[in-house]
Amino acid sequence: MYIPYILSGFGMITKVFKSGNSLAVRIPKELTDLTEAGKEVIIEKVGETLVIRPFETKTLSELAGLFAQFTPGLMAEGRDFMEEPDRDWDLLALPETQG
Repeated sequence: MYIPYILSGFGMITKVFKSGNSLAVRIPKELTDLTEAGKEVIIEKVGETLVIRPFETKTLSELAGLFAQFTPGLMAEGRDFMEEPDRDWDLLALPETQG
């Protein structure tokens, strides 16, 4: 059954349908450039809105490219020493329970 998608001021309107014990939503063809069938997405509730976005896995092979963006002079003179403040360990102690 084809459900027409209506363009509104907020995006495209579609219907939620039942799929087993879950609810599902069809992603209109016009929006499929963001993902494809079988790919994972992240769905989260933000206030009263459901946000669906592609789930992108990161690999260590991308790490070399990130490090390559650092300039050769980065931290060439080392780091500034930052004094650690003394801690009041009594504030971190758990209260004794009586029992």
